[in-house]
Amino acid sequence: MTTAILNERRQQVHRTGQGPMDLACNRDSLAGAVSQRACVFCGSRVVLYPIADALHLVHGPIGCAAYTWDIRGALSSGPELHRLSFSTDLQERDVIFGGEKKLTAALNELIDRHQPKAAFVYSTCIVGIIGDDLKAVCRAMSEKKGIPVLPVQSEGFKGNKRSGYLAACQAMFQLIGTGDVTGIPATSVNLFGDFNLAGEIWIIREYLKRMGVAVVANITGDGRVDDIRRCHGAALNLVQCSGATMDLAKMMQESHGVPFIRVSYLGIEDMADSLYRVAEFFKDCDPKIMDRTRELVRDELNKLLPELAMLRRDLEGKKAAIYVGGAFKAFSLIKALRHLGMQVVLVGSQTGTKEDYEELATITDPGTIIVDDSNPLELSAFLKEQAVDIFVGGVKERPIAYKLGMGFCDHNHERKIALEGFIGMAHFAREVHRSVMSPVWLFTSRKITASTRPIIKEAVA
Repeated sequence: MTTAILNERRQQVHRTGQGPMDLACNRDSLAGAVSQRACVFCGSRVVLYPIADALHLVHGPIGCAAYTWDIRGALSSGPELHRLSFSTDLQERDVIFGGEKKLTAALNELIDRHQPKAAFVYSTCIVGIIGDDLKAVCRAMSEKKGIPVLPVQSEGFKGNKRSGYLAACQAMFQLIGTGDVTGIPATSVNLFGDFNLAGEIWIIREYLKRMGVAVVANITGDGRVDDIRRCHGAALNLVQCSGATMDLAKMMQESHGVPFIRVSYLGIEDMADSLYRVAEFFKDCDPKIMDRTRELVRDELNKLLPELAMLRRDLEGKKAAIYVGGAFKAFSLIKALRHLGMQVVLVGSQTGTKEDYEELATITDPGTIIVDDSNPLELSAFLKEQAVDIFVGGVKERPIAYKLGMGFCDHNHERKIALEGFIGMAHFAREVHRSVMSPVWLFTSRKITASTRPIIKEAVA
């Protein structure tokens, strides 16, 4: 193991094939390590903010509101109230005397001005410390305004990002079961855990439409409050990002009897398998659904595979590292990179579970580094040790890659290109190819060797 690993972190780093897989996870981040993992409030807003016709109000200091507007590029096909940032902007006087009056005034003004279908009020660290009764304020405002005003108990110090997912699911669950389910067809689903980055949920909805499957609610990308209120009428829940919405799927199964399956829309095998599993579930309702699904997959692959074969010629043998929010996404990314002939030498996540990491250990190559809740020091050391050609991660990982002189692919909040579906695999392959093969890396200190100096001299000349 490299000396960059802090002693307290050694149980959260594993190398495939070197000893038993017993990776510690879901721990509170190590103080002082500048963890890549975010707080409880961040986890809750990631899940809820894409609901486009709801009001989202952060009850806390103005700094927490930085985790709102467009921090995740969730697109909407209609209202865009979710793209407005609102905060009660608690000051010193509010900390001393309490912020409930300020919260009530803010809700009064905002609900009257924007006429939302519902309002989510997010608790932050300082609110948990001073003891504002968020539930009482929300209950009173809901009765006064005639819309659901839902407290989100997301004080940042209560745990880690996964705790925020649970807080969001508990808030959202209060809406489910309050809407009319009339007219929902037998072949219907809800899309859980897709946040419509770069319009990805629209790609998946189109696939399902071609199969003959209706979508009742997007939860939560391009989401609508009224759809969520009636989503208990769907026949099946498709859970994409298991960490973010698995709790809600379990709540719905227990309370409303709606089954769920875990799916992934990334890469070739997982995208096709997800569609086939949906078709298998509905084959008794629609005997021709499997034929339509096979035709869809065949048509998409006929367009995709020739391009992948061409790109693979340049990428064969290159090394990749992956660090993502939810570990479930990493499974698909490993398979996608292998289609390009690349070797994954590092894979990690912010919120993976013990089961996630055990599965990663079974599908990764010997010597692959598996890490939970890493920090910049560790990641930098591992990337240099493994001589990585491209780092696939999110906004916080981008500076690490560029400072080390290696390619980077944004697979998280800020991306503007859809990476889900078969077309998404094509987009991903093109971006990886452009990043890895860019001549700019010849000019970085990491790549400058005796063999490359003549090439650089010729390029400069």
